[in-house]
Amino acid sequence: MADIFSEEKRSYVMSQIKSKDTKPEMMVRKFLHANGFRYGLHNKKLPGKPDLVMRKYASVIFVNGCFWHGHKHCKTGTRSPKTRQEWWKEKISKNRKRDLKKITELLDLGWNIITIWECELKPKKRDKTLSNLIKTLKKNQQ
Repeated sequence: MADIFSEEKRSYVMSQIKSKDTKPEMMVRKFLHANGFRYGLHNKKLPGKPDLVMRKYASVIFVNGCFWHGHKHCKTGTRSPKTRQEWWKEKISKNRKRDLKKITELLDLGWNIITIWECELKPKKRDKTLSNLIKTLKKNQQ
C-alpha cells in the first residue's frame, strides 16, 4: 500500500513530532508534581538526556514512545510502516541500541533507571503504572 502523503509532505509531518514535552511526558510530570515529587528536566550532562531527573531518589525517568523506541511488548512498537520498511527497521534498531548504551552509562554512574512506555499510560493501565512509579521511587530512596 502506498503512503497517502507525498515524500515531501511525509517528511514535514514526521519533522513536527516533538521529542520533549510530549503528552505522555507531561502526564507523568503533572502526576509526580501533584504528589509532591520534584524533578529536573532533560539534563544535558547525563547520558541520554533523561526526561526527568530525580536526584533525591537517585533515579532518572525515560518516557518512551512505543514506535520510536521499538517497544517489543505492544502493537505500536512492533508495527512497521508500509513504506521504506528497511530504513525504518534500521532506524528503530539504532534507537534501541543507543537507548541501551545510554542506560548502561547511567547505571555505571549509579543512577536507577525507570522507563515508562507510552502504551502504559493509556487509560486502562495508567493508574497502575503511575502508582507503581511512586512505589519504585520510594524504594529507590531507601
